Amino acid sequence: MKHHTVSDVMTTDVVAVAPDAPFKKIARIFHDQAVSAVAVVDEGHRPIGVVSEADLLRSVAELPGVEGAWRGVRLLSQERGLPEAETAADLMSAPVITASADWSLTEAARHMQLEGVKRLIVTSSDGGLAGVVSRRDLLRPYLRSDEAIHGEIVGAVLGGVPSAAETIRVQVRDGVVTVSGDTGEQAAADVARLCRSVEGVVAVRTSPDTSGTGPQADVPSRREG
Repeated sequence: MKHHTVSDVMTTDVVAVAPDAPFKKIARIFHDQAVSAVAVVDEGHRPIGVVSEADLLRSVAELPGVEGAWRGVRLLSQERGLPEAETAADLMSAPVITASADWSLTEAARHMQLEGVKRLIVTSSDGGLAGVVSRRDLLRPYLRSDEAIHGEIVGAVLGGVPSAAETIRVQVRDGVVTVSGDTGEQAAADVARLCRSVEGVVAVRTSPDTSGTGPQADVPSRREG
Protein backbone atom coordinates (compact mmCIF):
# COMPACT_ATOMS: atom_id res chain seq x y z
CA MET A 1 0.00 0.00 0.00
CA LYS A 2 1.22 3.48 -0.88
CA HIS A 3 1.18 6.06 1.87
CA HIS A 4 1.70 9.71 1.12
CA THR A 5 4.33 11.74 2.89
CA VAL A 6 4.43 15.39 3.85
CA SER A 7 6.30 16.17 0.62
CA ASP A 8 3.30 14.91 -1.39
CA VAL A 9 0.81 17.34 0.15
CA MET A 10 2.79 20.34 1.39
CA THR A 11 2.76 23.78 -0.20
CA THR A 12 6.19 24.62 -1.57
CA ASP A 13 5.42 28.20 -2.61
CA VAL A 14 5.70 29.55 0.93
CA VAL A 15 5.36 33.25 1.64
CA ALA A 16 8.29 34.34 3.78
CA VAL A 17 9.43 37.64 5.28
CA ALA A 18 12.55 38.93 6.97
CA PRO A 19 12.56 39.55 10.75
CA ASP A 20 12.44 43.32 10.15
CA ALA A 21 9.31 43.19 7.98
CA PRO A 22 6.89 45.79 9.37
CA PHE A 23 3.45 45.03 10.77
CA LYS A 24 1.59 46.74 7.92
CA LYS A 25 3.56 44.89 5.25
CA ILE A 26 2.57 41.57 6.81
CA ALA A 27 -1.08 42.64 7.01
CA ARG A 28 -0.93 43.60 3.32
CA ILE A 29 0.52 40.18 2.43
CA PHE A 30 -2.32 38.44 4.25
CA HIS A 31 -4.85 40.48 2.29
CA ASP A 32 -3.25 40.44 -1.16
CA GLN A 33 -2.04 36.84 -1.19
CA ALA A 34 -4.97 35.29 0.72
CA VAL A 35 -2.74 33.52 3.26
CA SER A 36 -3.20 33.31 7.00
CA ALA A 37 0.45 33.02 8.03
CA VAL A 38 3.96 33.79 6.83
CA ALA A 39 7.26 32.21 7.68
CA VAL A 40 9.99 34.41 9.13
CA VAL A 41 13.41 33.48 7.76
CA ASP A 42 16.97 34.55 8.46
CA GLU A 43 19.58 35.55 5.89
CA GLY A 44 20.18 31.89 5.02
CA HIS A 45 16.45 31.38 4.33
CA ARG A 46 16.17 29.21 7.42
CA PRO A 47 12.84 29.52 9.28
CA ILE A 48 13.07 31.13 12.69
CA GLY A 49 9.40 31.81 13.39
CA VAL A 50 5.87 32.17 12.07
CA VAL A 51 3.55 35.17 12.06
CA SER A 52 -0.15 34.34 11.77
CA GLU A 53 -3.29 36.42 11.59
CA ALA A 54 -3.80 35.57 15.26
CA ASP A 55 -0.47 37.20 16.11
CA LEU A 56 -1.51 40.43 14.41
CA LEU A 57 -4.92 40.39 16.05
CA ARG A 58 -3.36 39.83 19.47
CA SER A 59 -1.27 42.94 18.96
CA VAL A 60 -4.33 44.92 17.82
CA ALA A 61 -6.27 43.74 20.88
CA GLU A 62 -3.67 45.42 23.09
CA LEU A 63 -4.37 48.87 21.65
CA PRO A 64 -6.36 51.35 23.74
CA GLY A 65 -10.08 51.86 23.15
CA VAL A 66 -11.56 54.75 21.20
CA GLU A 67 -11.43 56.88 24.36
CA GLY A 68 -7.69 56.28 24.60
CA ALA A 69 -8.00 54.23 27.78
CA TRP A 70 -6.28 50.87 28.34
CA ARG A 71 -8.65 48.08 29.26
CA GLY A 72 -6.27 45.64 30.89
CA VAL A 73 -5.66 43.55 27.76
CA ARG A 74 -2.00 44.40 27.17
CA LEU A 75 -1.09 40.76 27.72
CA LEU A 76 1.87 40.51 25.41
CA SER A 77 3.65 43.75 26.25
CA GLN A 78 2.79 44.03 29.94
CA GLU A 79 2.99 40.43 31.15
CA ARG A 80 6.05 39.52 29.09
CA GLY A 81 7.76 42.89 29.32
CA LEU A 82 8.03 43.20 25.53
CA PRO A 83 7.85 46.39 23.49
CA GLU A 84 4.91 47.07 21.23
CA ALA A 85 5.03 44.71 18.25
CA GLU A 86 6.18 46.57 15.15
CA THR A 87 8.02 43.94 13.11
CA ALA A 88 7.87 40.24 12.28
CA ALA A 89 10.52 39.58 14.93
CA ASP A 90 8.25 41.16 17.57
CA LEU A 91 5.12 39.38 16.35
CA MET A 92 6.32 35.89 15.47
CA SER A 93 5.80 32.69 17.38
CA ALA A 94 9.17 31.07 18.03
CA PRO A 95 10.84 28.66 18.04
CA VAL A 96 9.25 27.47 14.83
CA ILE A 97 7.50 24.07 14.90
CA THR A 98 8.91 22.04 12.01
CA ALA A 99 8.36 18.79 10.15
CA SER A 100 10.44 16.74 7.74
CA ALA A 101 9.32 16.20 4.16
CA ASP A 102 9.61 12.41 4.53
CA TRP A 103 7.25 12.19 7.51
CA SER A 104 4.04 10.24 7.05
CA LEU A 105 0.81 12.21 7.22
CA THR A 106 -0.03 10.39 10.43
CA GLU A 107 3.24 11.44 12.00
CA ALA A 108 2.69 15.05 10.94
CA ALA A 109 -0.88 15.03 12.28
CA ARG A 110 0.28 13.71 15.64
CA HIS A 111 3.01 16.34 15.88
CA MET A 112 0.58 19.10 14.93
CA GLN A 113 -1.90 17.91 17.55
CA LEU A 114 0.79 17.58 20.21
CA GLU A 115 2.14 21.08 19.58
CA GLY A 116 -1.32 22.63 19.27
CA VAL A 117 -0.58 24.36 15.96
CA LYS A 118 -2.49 24.70 12.69
CA ARG A 119 0.49 24.28 10.41
CA LEU A 120 4.03 22.90 10.37
CA ILE A 121 6.99 24.50 8.62
CA VAL A 122 8.77 21.87 6.52
CA THR A 123 12.54 22.09 6.48
CA SER A 124 15.12 20.60 4.15
CA SER A 125 18.09 18.52 5.25
CA ASP A 126 20.19 21.67 5.67
CA GLY A 127 17.54 23.45 7.74
CA GLY A 128 16.25 25.64 4.94
CA LEU A 129 12.61 26.46 4.28
CA ALA A 130 11.14 23.74 2.05
CA GLY A 131 7.39 24.18 2.47
CA VAL A 132 4.47 24.33 4.83
CA VAL A 133 1.84 21.71 5.61
CA SER A 134 -1.54 22.65 7.06
CA ARG A 135 -4.35 20.73 8.68
CA ARG A 136 -6.26 20.93 5.39
CA ASP A 137 -3.33 19.33 3.56
CA LEU A 138 -3.30 16.39 5.97
CA LEU A 139 -6.99 15.75 5.25
CA ARG A 140 -6.41 15.43 1.51
CA PRO A 141 -6.41 11.58 1.48
CA TYR A 142 -10.05 11.68 2.58
CA LEU A 143 -10.93 13.10 -0.83
CA ARG A 144 -10.26 9.67 -2.35
CA SER A 145 -13.26 8.02 -3.97
CA ASP A 146 -14.86 4.88 -2.55
CA GLU A 147 -13.90 3.10 -5.76
CA ALA A 148 -10.22 3.95 -5.32
CA ILE A 149 -10.26 2.81 -1.69
CA HIS A 150 -12.04 -0.43 -2.61
CA GLY A 151 -9.58 -1.12 -5.40
CA GLU A 152 -6.61 -0.74 -3.08
CA ILE A 153 -8.19 -2.99 -0.45
CA VAL A 154 -8.89 -5.70 -3.04
CA GLY A 155 -5.44 -5.51 -4.56
CA ALA A 156 -3.22 -4.86 -1.55
CA VAL A 157 -5.14 -6.08 1.49
CA LEU A 158 -7.11 -9.16 0.42
CA GLY A 159 -4.24 -10.22 -1.79
CA GLY A 160 -1.98 -10.25 1.26
CA VAL A 161 -4.25 -12.46 3.37
CA PRO A 162 -4.56 -15.75 1.41
CA SER A 163 -7.15 -17.26 3.73
CA ALA A 164 -9.41 -14.27 3.16
CA ALA A 165 -9.03 -13.62 -0.55
CA GLU A 166 -11.98 -15.75 -1.63
CA THR A 167 -14.12 -15.71 1.51
CA ILE A 168 -14.22 -12.11 2.69
CA ARG A 169 -16.34 -9.43 1.10
CA VAL A 170 -15.56 -5.71 1.34
CA GLN A 171 -17.89 -2.80 0.67
CA VAL A 172 -17.04 0.90 0.92
CA ARG A 173 -19.40 3.81 1.36
CA ASP A 174 -18.36 7.36 2.25
CA GLY A 175 -14.98 6.05 3.33
CA VAL A 176 -16.48 3.54 5.76
CA VAL A 177 -15.36 -0.02 5.05
CA THR A 178 -17.54 -3.00 5.94
CA VAL A 179 -15.77 -6.37 6.11
CA SER A 180 -17.99 -9.45 5.98
CA GLY A 181 -17.73 -13.10 5.04
CA ASP A 182 -17.53 -16.68 6.20
CA THR A 183 -13.98 -16.97 7.47
CA GLY A 184 -12.00 -17.37 10.65
CA GLU A 185 -11.98 -14.59 13.19
CA GLN A 186 -8.23 -14.07 12.88
CA ALA A 187 -8.36 -13.57 9.12
CA ALA A 188 -11.23 -11.11 9.47
CA ALA A 189 -9.33 -9.24 12.17
CA ASP A 190 -6.21 -9.08 9.97
CA VAL A 191 -8.20 -7.70 7.05
CA ALA A 192 -9.95 -5.13 9.24
CA ARG A 193 -6.64 -3.95 10.69
CA LEU A 194 -5.03 -3.61 7.27
CA CYS A 195 -8.08 -1.82 5.86
CA ARG A 196 -7.78 0.81 8.58
CA SER A 197 -4.31 1.70 7.33
CA VAL A 198 -5.51 2.41 3.78
CA GLU A 199 -5.50 6.14 3.12
CA GLY A 200 -8.94 7.66 2.99
CA VAL A 201 -10.60 5.08 5.21
CA VAL A 202 -12.76 6.74 7.87
CA ALA A 203 -13.76 3.63 9.83
CA VAL A 204 -13.90 -0.15 9.52
CA ARG A 205 -16.88 -2.27 10.47
CA THR A 206 -17.28 -6.04 10.57
CA SER A 207 -20.53 -7.75 9.68
CA PRO A 208 -21.73 -11.35 9.25
CA ASP A 209 -23.76 -10.24 6.20
CA THR A 210 -22.47 -11.84 2.97
CA SER A 211 -25.45 -11.10 0.78
CA GLY A 212 -24.12 -7.82 -0.55
CA THR A 213 -27.48 -6.17 0.08
CA GLY A 214 -26.52 -4.26 3.22
CA PRO A 215 -26.27 -0.48 3.33
CA GLN A 216 -22.53 -0.51 2.59
CA ALA A 217 -22.72 -2.60 -0.60
CA ASP A 218 -22.06 0.25 -3.02
CA VAL A 219 -18.79 -0.98 -4.48
CA PRO A 220 -18.65 -4.54 -5.89
CA SER A 221 -16.19 -6.97 -4.36
CA ARG A 222 -13.60 -8.94 -6.28
CA ARG A 223 -15.78 -12.06 -6.20
CA GLU A 224 -18.28 -10.20 -8.38
CA GLY A 225 -15.63 -9.41 -10.96
